Amino acid sequence: MEIHLYGKLRQYAKEARPSSDCTIVLEPGPGETITSLLAHMGIPVDEINHIFFNSKLLASRSSMAPFMGYLQARSNLYDWNLNVPINNGDRIGLFGADMAVLGM
Repeated sequence: MEIHLYGKLRQYAKEARPSSDCTIVLEPGPGETITSLLAHMGIPVDEINHIFFNSKLLASRSSMAPFMGYLQARSNLYDWNLNVPINNGDRIGLFGADMAVLGM
């Protein structure tokens, strides 16, 4: 699986230079969820503003998120219950709290 880090969350990657791609490749363990993955990586949920899961917006703190036109992983984008199972081949995009607005 791939975890792409954006904004201040780039600091959680081994290679966090602005010119580098902040992508972490991991093999999730049995029963792994986004919650357990974030805990394992040491990323506090309150530092995340938007989460994309397999190219769909899963969760957002932006009141504009439902109107941005992104495909949604679930109907309630403000649900931060992240006990979503993850598997090999999944792709997660994490946008830091410093990235408050998503544009199209």
